[in-house]
Amino acid sequence: MFRKILIANRGEIAVRIIRACAEMGIRSVAIYSDADRYSLHVKKADEAYSLGTDPLAGYLNVHRIANLAAAAGCDAVHPGYGFLSENPRLADACTRRGITFIGPTAEVIARMGDKTEARQAMIAAGLPVTPGSEGNLASLDEALEMAETLGYPVMLKATSGGGGRGIRRCDSPQELKGNFERVISEATKAFGRAEVFMEKCVVNPRHIEVQVLADSHGNAIHLFERDCSIQRRNQKLIEIAPSPQIDEAQRQYVGGLAVIATKAVGYTNAGTVEFLLDSDGRFYFMEMNTRIQVEHTITETITGVDIVEEQIRIAAGQPLRFAQGDVNRRGFAIQFRVNAEDPKNNFFPSFGRISRYYAPGGPGVRTDTAIYTGYTVPPYYDSMLVKIIVWALTWEDAVSRGQRALRDMGVYGIKTTIPYYLEILANKEFRSGSFNTGFVEGHPELIEYSCKRRKDELAAAIGAVIAAHAGL
Repeated sequence: MFRKILIANRGEIAVRIIRACAEMGIRSVAIYSDADRYSLHVKKADEAYSLGTDPLAGYLNVHRIANLAAAAGCDAVHPGYGFLSENPRLADACTRRGITFIGPTAEVIARMGDKTEARQAMIAAGLPVTPGSEGNLASLDEALEMAETLGYPVMLKATSGGGGRGIRRCDSPQELKGNFERVISEATKAFGRAEVFMEKCVVNPRHIEVQVLADSHGNAIHLFERDCSIQRRNQKLIEIAPSPQIDEAQRQYVGGLAVIATKAVGYTNAGTVEFLLDSDGRFYFMEMNTRIQVEHTITETITGVDIVEEQIRIAAGQPLRFAQGDVNRRGFAIQFRVNAEDPKNNFFPSFGRISRYYAPGGPGVRTDTAIYTGYTVPPYYDSMLVKIIVWALTWEDAVSRGQRALRDMGVYGIKTTIPYYLEILANKEFRSGSFNTGFVEGHPELIEYSCKRRKDELAAAIGAVIAAHAGL
């Protein structure tokens, strides 16, 4: 087993990995920019090293991180999610320095990171994929011709895209013409590559993803599925495990597809195979994420499997500790990504000092975060503040527990998406367990309701303070 692991990340996922290391008796090493000097992951790690003044450059410097890991005496690097987690150059740099990269090989990361190559690999493995271009599009004229063949609407996607970026839906030739150069520009800025490809748009699908684990001894299993259909602009907001929208036969089928995909590409460690489920009940492979997911928490909650610990064990060369038949699920779990955003102002980021913070608790509630009272949320990173995870035996009870936990939580000094999530949970369509990726765009009134709720709650709080002082 490893002696010391450098965590090439920040925030709540770094704290999550540090906690896993502590339970396994492994020393943890944090890295930080000046903007993160007082972050919780810096405080909790056994050692911490500065990356300098630039808030982003250090986290994205492959060779600096690999060299720092070697200098600190680390024998492994965990990339977390985001930043360099799906960059094959970091995996390669670690390997060349004799340091274990906690994830798949650089070759597999590169192959699955190229969306057109991933599609071809899945077709060869017999998985269903959405109709689309054979490879990358060479020109706008080729894109227009392909769109006519597929039929509108179509999805224009960055070949190296991920995290919902570099994707545009096109409903007409005019929209395709307007979006073609835009997606190329987004892809170049975000991923350093200008290639794009096209897929037929599955209108209002359900987004179903399957968590997989695979070791270097030929064993691969799935840990059931997650439903990530509640999203805004391709960014996930609320995730659920298992999906309340599929039956047991579909569950076994899509889980089996994910294991086939995992073995077909020689994948090792934890990964996620993502699918779209159309209105006719057909699954289509979308992509494979070669890292830990933000929403791994709900899979841990329903299965009892510590996915981060399994990542570390697999990277150390150990075989999986359980077979597919040993993995059971129980109840339903929901994760809320509480973001520092203002729903009233088109979800504009809300950064600054947190004057007070109260975490929710009670039965079936888990909180993953890196914030605390007095912490200043910097403007340079993702706006997610806290992940609230709730569990209950039934779907209905899980929704009710989510409402209670969201109301329990208190974040003062900045605006958050909590009022908006409360409106979603109160929606009959959501509570019935019947929704798709068009839910958020199809219910703009929920944003208005959440803003009114916030005003009413503030007015009630002010009224209570006035009444208390009057009583004195």
